[in-house]
Amino acid sequence: MEINKTLNNGTLTVSPVGRIDIVTAPELEEVIFKNLDGVKAIILDCEQLIYISSAGLRVVLRAHKRMEKEGGSLKVIHVNELVMEVFEAMGFVGILTIE
Repeated sequence: MEINKTLNNGTLTVSPVGRIDIVTAPELEEVIFKNLDGVKAIILDCEQLIYISSAGLRVVLRAHKRMEKEGGSLKVIHVNELVMEVFEAMGFVGILTIE
């Protein structure tokens, strides 16, 4: 998996490519949590994400809670049908902002 990131005016955009699973979730976690200084919003761009496991969902939920606690936000964008099915099955649609 490859993870692209950009930081612009307090918004961290994270764009994983491929699969987020038990093997790659720690990499996503590191990219997000090592880059939160001064961040008010996280955008998780799923345009090139083909799969997310429960390990990946845990990272996303943890980031969401952290941003919420600090008065920021997390938004998930460009979600394909397969990834959306996982978000729906796990109840994340009611928790996350998904566009």
